[in-house]
Amino acid sequence: MIVWIAFLVIVVAILALDLGVLNRDDREPTMRQALGFTAGCVVLALVFAVGVSWAYDVHWQGLGLVPDAIDGRMNTGHTAAVKFLTGYVVELSLSIDNVFVIALIFSHIGVPPRFQHRVLFWGILGALIMRGLMIGAGAALVARYHWILYVFGAFLVLTAVKMLFATPKDEAPEERWIIRWLSRHFRVAKEFHGHDFVIVRDGVRWLTPLAVALVLVETTDVIFAVDSIPAIFAITTDPFLVFTSNVFAILCLRSLYFGLAGLIRVFRYLSVSLALILGIVGMKMLAGKLVVRWLGESANIVMLAVVLGILLAGVVASTLIKPRAPGRP
Repeated sequence: MIVWIAFLVIVVAILALDLGVLNRDDREPTMRQALGFTAGCVVLALVFAVGVSWAYDVHWQGLGLVPDAIDGRMNTGHTAAVKFLTGYVVELSLSIDNVFVIALIFSHIGVPPRFQHRVLFWGILGALIMRGLMIGAGAALVARYHWILYVFGAFLVLTAVKMLFATPKDEAPEERWIIRWLSRHFRVAKEFHGHDFVIVRDGVRWLTPLAVALVLVETTDVIFAVDSIPAIFAITTDPFLVFTSNVFAILCLRSLYFGLAGLIRVFRYLSVSLALILGIVGMKMLAGKLVVRWLGESANIVMLAVVLGILLAGVVASTLIKPRAPGRP
């Protein structure tokens, strides 16, 4: 219990620093600031991995004393740190697609850049709570029904195939449905009122467009979590490693948005990379015992190298292969 409280204290401190000190005023972070905050989160994740290694080696607060359902072995400090970093990279890479969808939401609703940070900040808080609940439910299912891992694996492979053959869309059907539902059940103002999510007119509460954007961002995270949470269970079923790797990825999401939203269309092949990562993660989940038998303790290191290699290949391909001009063969 103490280890969970200590981690949540770290998370609250990061969020307090983010909103209370670095972004107290309503302004759009520069790309340099966003990438700087992202780099800080990455460094913090690496430092945390060192702490994970120590904690599992000494079995602090009972960490590493329960066999991991993925390989049937106790997590040592080394294996726990590698699994945390692999899960972190996988979750962070899957967040890139989320960045693109959030950019579309802000564009459709017309959220001013200086207010986007506030929406993302409160969206992160909601995402932490929802993912915590989903991870808890997933861990309980895996612990009781080991065969659920094969269901997760098949789902990820099917999702990967769907992503590879999907055509780009400017607006998701669920986005239109949610906006209609909000308009039907709540009074929604047409104009923004500073950074307020709710206003009062003649004693009646109205939602502002900023609140609509927040609901859409939260819903988007739930949809993406359906893919990302099964993906982390292909790497480890240890609840602490699953939750902490997810949280560090979510903490980077806000700064990733401001750093990558303008560049996401440039890296055209990142979507292919993400689909391949989901497919490989799903196949690993389906053939987990064979992978462990072939690769032994190096399985997680190989997985981490493969994920990083696929992401790098997507970036390089997007840089070297230029899109064809309209009308040209």
